[in-house]
Amino acid sequence: MALSQDQKKRFRKIAHHLKPVVMIAENGLSEGVLSELERALEDHELIKVRINVMDRDDKKVVIDAICSSTKAELAQVIGKMAVIYRPAKKQNPKLSNLVRLQD
Repeated sequence: MALSQDQKKRFRKIAHHLKPVVMIAENGLSEGVLSELERALEDHELIKVRINVMDRDDKKVVIDAICSSTKAELAQVIGKMAVIYRPAKKQNPKLSNLVRLQD
């Protein structure tokens, strides 16, 4: 489910005003963090994640682990922020950032 350039552009525009819903520190991905990521992706579909890891290579490993474990797609990485997308099984218009923040 690779994202097209148009989708990435649209998701970046929507995510610009979002605040990070999950923050990952030096401890990495714990069960609690993964469950919160699952909940946030199911509710909001498009989320921002703050990754407070010093090493650039470690940050890439964490982002890859997030995407593979949640079956989500990476839309953008800027600094310590990652924008991640996964379509919900059942979209909730009141919670979905894609519905609430459309152009």
